Formats: sequence, structure tokens, C-alpha cells
Amino acid sequence: MKKSEFPRFIASTKEYCTYEKHISAPYLRKSFVLEKKTENADIIVSGLGFYRLFINGKEITKGYLAPYISNSDHLVYFDKYDVKEYLSEGENVIAAILGNGMQNSVGGFVWDFHLAEFRSAPKLALKLTAGNKKIETDESWKCAPSPIFFDDLRSGCFYDARNEIVGWNEIGFDDTKWENAFYAETPKGEYRFCEAEPIRVRSEIKPVEFYKNTLKFFVSGSDNRRDENTGEKVIKSVAYQTFTENTDGYLYDFGINSAGCYRLKIKGKRGQRVIIQAIEHLDEYGNAQFTNIGNFYPTGYGQRDVYILKGNGEEEFIPSFTYHGCRYYHVSGITEEQATEELLTYLEMHSDFADMGGFRCSDGMINRLQEMCVRSAKSNFYYFPTDCPHREKNGWTGDASYSAEYMLQNFDAQKSFLEWERNIVKALDEKGALPGVVPTTGWGYHWGNGPAWDRVIAYLPYYTHIYTGNRQILEESADGIFTYLKYLTTKKTKENLFDFGLGDWAPPGVNNEDSPAPIYLTNSIMVMSVCEKSIYIFAETDMEKERLFAEKLYNETKQAIREHCIDFNTFTADGSCQTSQAMCIFYDVFEEDEKPKAFKRLLDFIEEKGGHFDSGYLGNRVIFHTLAEFGETELALNMITRPDWPSYAYPVIKFGATTIWESYHQTQRNSLNHHFYGDISNFFIKRISGLHINPNKNNANEFLIKPYFAEKLTFAQSYYNMSCGRVTVKWEKSNEDILLLVEAPKGSMGSVFLPAGYVFSENISNSTNVKPGKTMYNIIRL
Repeated sequence: MKKSEFPRFIASTKEYCTYEKHISAPYLRKSFVLEKKTENADIIVSGLGFYRLFINGKEITKGYLAPYISNSDHLVYFDKYDVKEYLSEGENVIAAILGNGMQNSVGGFVWDFHLAEFRSAPKLALKLTAGNKKIETDESWKCAPSPIFFDDLRSGCFYDARNEIVGWNEIGFDDTKWENAFYAETPKGEYRFCEAEPIRVRSEIKPVEFYKNTLKFFVSGSDNRRDENTGEKVIKSVAYQTFTENTDGYLYDFGINSAGCYRLKIKGKRGQRVIIQAIEHLDEYGNAQFTNIGNFYPTGYGQRDVYILKGNGEEEFIPSFTYHGCRYYHVSGITEEQATEELLTYLEMHSDFADMGGFRCSDGMINRLQEMCVRSAKSNFYYFPTDCPHREKNGWTGDASYSAEYMLQNFDAQKSFLEWERNIVKALDEKGALPGVVPTTGWGYHWGNGPAWDRVIAYLPYYTHIYTGNRQILEESADGIFTYLKYLTTKKTKENLFDFGLGDWAPPGVNNEDSPAPIYLTNSIMVMSVCEKSIYIFAETDMEKERLFAEKLYNETKQAIREHCIDFNTFTADGSCQTSQAMCIFYDVFEEDEKPKAFKRLLDFIEEKGGHFDSGYLGNRVIFHTLAEFGETELALNMITRPDWPSYAYPVIKFGATTIWESYHQTQRNSLNHHFYGDISNFFIKRISGLHINPNKNNANEFLIKPYFAEKLTFAQSYYNMSCGRVTVKWEKSNEDILLLVEAPKGSMGSVFLPAGYVFSENISNSTNVKPGKTMYNIIRL
């Protein structure tokens, strides 16, 4: 559809909600008459930022936080509904509630969302087509304030049930005293229908326990945040005090750190104010605290909801237009009688995609780590991968580039990746630079980006195509990738290196940016990697000129790294650390005949750390795979699962972690639900069960099984749903032999390659092709 064919936007007010002055989320409604019920009826709708849609009193919204989260100067999203079953002959009513979302990102001031040129009060565009009847948003629509008197994607939802308007979205309601809507400013962005999976409740979780607890008071550092240009405080005051001292209440523990909302069920007196605070972890004395979450927002506005009772029997409340990342909810303002198990139910939410793969083995800790990786990835997937569901909720590009492969191995993210890739390409500025977060309104182009983060523009389409065969994402991203590569050529140092942007983020035990791996090395290697994937993408899309450009940049950068960053007397990369060494091996800075000597140096660096990893975000992605490639899979597994710090198992053993943390400090617990650092899931699938999808990069229905029979394991298994069906592999030790079961679907191509020292008993060979169906192999150790 052309932009002119979409309906116009309307609004109820020009005044938008702030921390200083709350503006209620608007109700909008339109009644109309159908002379007869039609066979075909549909609605197209967009709410900026979010909408909830009703027909004749029934909510039909596709999911949570509809239609999408985007910069409306870049892309404006619509949804389409078939609504014939909801309409009837005679009077009908279309109604909506609008939330602030990204259009008015009240809680996004840390990342300059409050400076967005598109910032406005929420607005709605809708068109109903029912036979010959057409209803569009115009100034005849009626509007009124809703009981939601504050809402923000990051901060929370405040709801006064005393202000509910009975029947507001139903037939027969008298709206003559309501105000008329008016036409709002037309968004600048391209209009399109959302193709990403909606956000839905995927499970309901009951509390494992609840008990009296005190929420510790603290003053948020954001209270004193000042504008860089004017020096004035960004938040001068807050409109609604909810947090002024230690608060007694009840702590509800749901057993896992995840993301979503909750259902509150309560009976009480009219005007009773209940405050629900989301919390990741407790302090050393077991008291509720949220300093690691709330410091991004004004005091009392960090992942906090307010519900004021109307006092009319049992009431139910699910927050609108927000979500929380947490394990605990602290509830204050309730009586002892109200504090029951049924008071709160955790509604675990994320994008509603299908599972694609999985991994299990005989080791409980490895299984728990696999679950943590998947839970972290899913609870951070709200249309696109966010860095964390509790503090920022930002689409950090570097985090997604790290996790893209293991996400695709575990769930079907291709539609969501394609939709977000469109936003990433739109975010390229006039120079070809990318911001560190997408969507953004301008923050992240001068800090928070660089090749190690920007690589997402090539990584998303590359891995999506490898695992699913999706060509559309290659075709839609190729021009943007080339634009970015041209930009990179303007950022070279005189040595042809790339010394800008963030580097090996969050190594254990030091500050996030204090990795010994120099940025000029790590980001130059990342340029090589982006070029390598771009070469593949340009070849697949028949862009020969662009392919040659990427190939030239790859070769020049590799040569520069080898000339300026490697001591070939000792085969040591600059930084003399695990990250530098592992990256140079994994990304082929070292030639094949040089890698054994370079690998020996990597082992030296690991030994210097007592057999622990000290790599950050970039090194961690490759170090375990590098160890496995050179026959040290046992060492890699031990580094991951050893009980002492730093390791992945340490926070599980010491603190009961249920998600992957952002950083691995020995005692500090900062941000405890990040999907990066989760590539160990990829390691388990590829390097233990041995399942590799599309190993030759030319057929997504081809697989290679290259298992590793770990000493500590008695079995390991994994599966993946290819387009032609599910491939499954399981190996199990039986006395001195090993049984390997492979189940391959019709239409697939596969092979098995055994590690050194093992052969198939039937033909005394270590490799074989796999036929469709179930095949059991007996393997003996030489």
C-alpha cells in the first residue's frame, strides 16, 4: 500500500506524559451502523507508541506492546486484523487505548529518547473496511482519559480503578460528553505492516514462596542527571511520590529471573493503593532492593506499578504498555489477609516464536546452563533482542551480533530478525554509521558502537540465511551492508587498522571497558569478520562489484593486523591475553600452519589464570570453540563448569543464578539477565552433541554430526527443525562402546565424522553418510 492509502493519525491531546506531569492514556471510540453483516471485514491499525484494540467490547489485540517498537521517523508499523466474526448487524463500536511506547519514551532520557524529534502524545490511525462500509480515524472519533494515569515502557504503569468508565468500549454507551479527537501530525517514517511475531504470554508462574519483607529505600542517581548542553536537571521533580522510605510489604519469589508482567487479583477498600516493585535480587541481609535496576530512572519510577482499588469485589489488574524483568515482586500497601498465593501470578512473556532446537546431556549443571542461555535469550526478545529486560530494554546491536547464532539454533527468530534488520538499515546515518542501539533517536553514534557492535548488520542476515535458508533478509540488507563497508574505509588509521568503538566488553573481575585486548586489534578483527560475511552475502545476491570491495577490505585489514599487531617471534597477538589470542586464531589472522604455535600461547594465557577464562564479550564468543577445534574440549568444558570464580557455574552455585549475567565479578551482582555470554549453548550443541547445520553454507537442509564424547558425560543429545523436518542426534556410552542414534528427515543430507581415536564398529571407519530415517551406529574406542 502507498502511504496515501493508509488512514490519518488522530490524537486526544497535544500534551504528552512526563515524570513531572502525568497525562492519562487516552480512550478512543467510534460507533457506527452496519445495515447487514458482511462476509469480509478487516481493520488496519497503528498506535504510536502502543495500542490495545477492541470491537464491541472484546479485545482483539494481537499481543502485548502492539504494533512494534520503532523510531517513527524511520518506520511506522501497522497491524491487520480479520474482524468479520466480531461485527454484527446494527450498531458496532471500535475502541482503543493508547500507550506512550517509543513515541513518548518517558523513561528513555538516559539514551536521549526525550529529545526525539517525533516525540508526541500517543496517536492512532485505523481503517475498517466491511463490505462497502469504510470507517477511518477522523475528528468524529470520541476520546476521554483512561484509568491509566502514567505508563512507560521502562518505568511502569499507574492505574486508578476508581476512574474506570463502565461500558466505554461497548455498544449503547453514551459518549456525547466525550471530547472529539483531532488530526495529529503525520509521522515521517515509511509505513509497513509488522511481520515480526507478536509478544504473548508463554507461561503462567505461581510464587514458590511469599513472606513479609522490607524494601530498602535509596535515592536514584538519575534524580540529578543534567542536560549536557544546558546543565539543567533533566527531571526537575516527579508528579507522584511512591517511594520515600524503607517500605514494609510482602516479597513474592517466583524462582526464576525472567520477563513479562503479572496478574494481580485482590479484594479491598476503595482508594487502597497497592505498589508492586520488580526486583532482580536481594541484598546481603535478604531484604528487597533494586539499586541495580532503579538507578536509571527517577526515585520511585524504576520497574514500579501502582494500582488503586475501586473497592467493588475482586479486582484484576495486568499492567498495560510496560513489562518487567525480575525474579521477585515486592508488594506493599496490602494487608496480611490479602497476601495470599493467588495475589500475584507471573505472566512470562516474549516474542511468540516456535522452538527450533535444543540440547540435553547427563550433567545437571550443563543442562541448567543451557536452560539459562535460552531463558535469557527469550526473556530479552521483545520483537528484537534487548540487552536486558529490567534496566534498559534497548536493542543493543553488539549483544545481538554475539547471540544471533545460538538464538537461531534454539528458536525460530527469522521473521523477527528480518523486521529488526530493516530498522538497522534505516538507522544508518548519512555517513553510513550505525548507532549502538536500534531503535534510537540519535544516541549511540558517538559512543556505544564501533565494528564489534555494528557487525550486527551483516551477522543477522548471514546467520539467518545459514540456519533457515531465508534469502529475503540477504536481499533486503545487502545495500545497507555495502553502505556500512564504505563508511568503514573512512575510519582507518594510518596503519589501516580500526581504533574506534567499544571493545572486549565486561571481562571478569574488571570494569566493563578494561580488557587487556586493545580496541585497535579487536575491532580490526571484527572488520575482517564483517567483510567475510559480506563477501558471502554479496555472492549470494549476485553483487560482484560489492563482493570484490569487501574482499579487498578484508585482505587489507588482515595484512595490517599481521603487520602491526602480531609478534611472529612468539606468535603472540597484542594484548598478550586470552581474547586477543583466541580471536586471532578463530578469525584466521593466523594462517593454518601458524595456528598450532599461536594456540600454544593461548594455552599459556589460560594457565596463567589458573585454568579460568578472563575473556570478555568478544573473546568469550570464540575461546571455547577455538579450544575444541584444537582438541581441548575437556579444558573448555572445565572452564565453563568449574565451581570456582570465574566460571559460568559459579553464580549458579554461589547465588542461585537462573539467567546469564552481564559480567562475572566475584561478588558484585549488577545486571543479571543478559543474553550475551550465552554462546555456550552453541558450544554444547556443536561441540558436544556435535550437530552442525549447513556446514558447507549452501544448503540449510544439510547437517554434519561431529560429536565429542566428553569424559564427564554418559550421554548428550540435540535436535534442530530444518525446513524438511527434524534432525536428531544422541550419543550414549554403554560399557566400553558408544551408541550413536541419528534420525534424519526425508530431503536432508548429512554425514557423521567421529573424533580421533574412535571408529564405527561396522566398517572400521571414522566417517559415514547418513540416510533418511533412524540409524543406530555402534562406535568403539581404539
